[in-house]
Amino acid sequence: MKPVKIFIAATRQDDGKTTISLGLIHCLKKRFKKVGFIKPIGQRYLVEKGWKVDEDSVFIEKVCRMKCNIKDMNPIAIEHGFTEKFIKSGNRQGLIDMMLAAYDRIASKNDVVVIEGTGHAGVGSVFDLSNAKVAGILDAKVIIVAPGGIGRSIDEIVLNLALFEKEGIEVLGVVVNKVLASKYKKIKRIVKLGLEKKGIELLGVVPYIPFLSMPLIEHLVEETDFELITGKVGLLNRINNILICAMTPEDAINYIKDNSLLIIPGDREDILRVLLNNSSRGILRQKRDVFIAGIVLTGGILPRKKIISLMKKKKIPVFLSYDHTYATASRIHDITVKIRPEDKEKIDVATALVERYVNIDRILTKLYSS
Repeated sequence: MKPVKIFIAATRQDDGKTTISLGLIHCLKKRFKKVGFIKPIGQRYLVEKGWKVDEDSVFIEKVCRMKCNIKDMNPIAIEHGFTEKFIKSGNRQGLIDMMLAAYDRIASKNDVVVIEGTGHAGVGSVFDLSNAKVAGILDAKVIIVAPGGIGRSIDEIVLNLALFEKEGIEVLGVVVNKVLASKYKKIKRIVKLGLEKKGIELLGVVPYIPFLSMPLIEHLVEETDFELITGKVGLLNRINNILICAMTPEDAINYIKDNSLLIIPGDREDILRVLLNNSSRGILRQKRDVFIAGIVLTGGILPRKKIISLMKKKKIPVFLSYDHTYATASRIHDITVKIRPEDKEKIDVATALVERYVNIDRILTKLYSS
């Protein structure tokens, strides 16, 4: 018997496909004995067990304990120069054969397979394997994940839907993700109505949980070229708040919350001295320690050795950025935070969100009825 297939697409990158896929697998495992996963084409890969494998496939393999060859979970990894080589002398059929062979090996061992796309429906068109075409090749039904919003979200959903319909692919419906709590009821009501008028079913509305987007200090190490000047301390510190400290020291203290990452011009030793004095963990305010997750010094300016020694003593991770303060803050803001296999708390929150806010039974009903 052929397995049930669900293709998770999105209207753009970083809409939360992997988080939705993770939660969906968690829910499906309660209904099926064997659940598989494949991301046919990946753009951000790691080297795992000697293979180049998309990082999302590695994440799902570890968290969901998939029992299969890791390379089958991502048969095509787009490495540097891949697109140019394909345009010059690519073999599309060879890529398709590779993808189908990997899918068949996974499908043969599972009752249901979750297939994750890459970016929006048109991604991959440059080498003739857009998400829409891949869904068609694998004969899978599609769920589109879109970001929280009304006008732009519906516009992007309709645009992506057109590409899938062009390839003859059935779209089961839409999951709207990362909806702000303050706008949740309104967006759910209006988007549902707007999609219904276009014949599209709303399968879930998932609220935005800031905790899931909170980076670790380790993310700064991996995603930036900032120089870590205090050694490997505090790499697992969680960043709950990002603050540019370019005001008076007294004013800066009033804005600092626990687990703050502070962005400070390197020549503002007055702020650094106030932050670091009389506290064992960061700063002292209202007779309690306020924990500083980390500090980024900007402008390529290092404070005096005495200040650096104090930072090391308090085990506060400190980076040096050679960019000016605004550019540094912008780079930190643009970091994409992905859940890690070791982050059990985030994984539990993500799976619980999908279980609560996505209509899994309706998805399965539509799959079988179609």
